[in-house]
Amino acid sequence: MGARITGWASAVPPTVVTNADLEARLDTNDAWITERTGIRARHVGGVTSALTVESGRRAMAMAGVDPASVDLLVLSTTTPDQVVPATSSSVHHELGLSGAAFDLNAACAGFVYALVVADSLLGSGFRRALVIGSDALSAITDQQDRSTAVLFADGAGALVVEGGGPEPLLLAQDLGVDGSAARLIYSDRGGYMVMEGREVYRRAVRIVVESVGRVLEQAKVKLDDIAVFAPHQANLRIIEAVNARLGFPMEKTAVVLDRTGNTSSGSIPLALVAAAEQGRLRDGDLVLLSGFGAGMTWASAIARWGAPPGRPA
Repeated sequence: MGARITGWASAVPPTVVTNADLEARLDTNDAWITERTGIRARHVGGVTSALTVESGRRAMAMAGVDPASVDLLVLSTTTPDQVVPATSSSVHHELGLSGAAFDLNAACAGFVYALVVADSLLGSGFRRALVIGSDALSAITDQQDRSTAVLFADGAGALVVEGGGPEPLLLAQDLGVDGSAARLIYSDRGGYMVMEGREVYRRAVRIVVESVGRVLEQAKVKLDDIAVFAPHQANLRIIEAVNARLGFPMEKTAVVLDRTGNTSSGSIPLALVAAAEQGRLRDGDLVLLSGFGAGMTWASAIARWGAPPGRPA
């Protein structure tokens, strides 16, 4: 059963923390942060449910759909508002959706996981899905720790995905996890984010390159066929290293981390929505998505953007 993307939107909290702001209270500076991460500013002070509602409402408005006609909400988040119930339940109510809703936690790879799950469910009875990646990492980040405070931030991105399209939404997907590396990035209950940055960098580049290679092979497409690559926005040096190994041009890569920081589940959809809003995507274009994160999880997919050329939107 085919499916297609009909709406998209993002949301970030209004409070912006620049590198200059961090200079004033941490032993760091703009040059150090920018050189090592590519991040110049980040949005903080958000709440996962509020960011989710805002991005979801905007995406549905763009798609021109009645919220009651959306019968599936898949929310990828590592920062739910509370332990129980799932944040998706309050979002479902606030937006006036119908049908089912659930949270999914696969860290920074979570949005791709959520998209794969939603696509599968649209082929088994559901009609229209809202797929959202949303995180408020500032709430679990020690703002006095220069190794993490410069990185993590808040944001959300949403897609409306409708079943019944003439072509498959996903041409290929590759999901995985290496639980032996779980302590490289973690936050215990009630604690702050802890990360072994160098080892995460080393593994992330290898994992993403290998995962992207598998989805390209599965889909029988070449990198030249990809219109936009939307990777997890963790660190510009990781993105550049991945692109160099793949031989993929940076000009075809969606990068927003300079102004958003690392927003975990919100990362890939924020980059994807930005590319769409910049007019870099047309109906039928192939987009490459790839994320990695705590777990260590990874997920890559090749998706068809919007309706295929020559087909009704």
